[in-house]
Amino acid sequence: MAKNKTQETELSVNDFILKIEDETKRKDAFTLLEILERVSGFKAKLWGPSIIGFGTYHYKYESGHEGDAPILAFSPRATALTVYLSAGFDLRDTLLEKLGKHKASKGCVYIKKLADIDLAVLENILLQQIKYTEETKS
Repeated sequence: MAKNKTQETELSVNDFILKIEDETKRKDAFTLLEILERVSGFKAKLWGPSIIGFGTYHYKYESGHEGDAPILAFSPRATALTVYLSAGFDLRDTLLEKLGKHKASKGCVYIKKLADIDLAVLENILLQQIKYTEETKS
């Protein structure tokens, strides 16, 4: 069976963030780091080369594919801060409507800068994500 490409590493999260050239994105990444550590209760780990994850859970699909993934995660990508967010929890769409300026896909929320969003709403979204993951993980 194929191994997951994105695995937890021992690389430094702080070193990774410090390499971000854009000052606003770097500051926002440190702010997200602080928020996600506080909300999740887990220390950040670098997953693969560019995903900052918090906590871990094991999943197994009906196909038999299984692996480990972070409970919460984000990545400071070139075009936006990407927060990984399941499409499954009930209040997702309602909360996203209150978040502020962002784009969303099935599994991600894209934020240009934290100044564009309501951080209290983001925290609520993250708490709902944790609850959903705990209720549905195998």
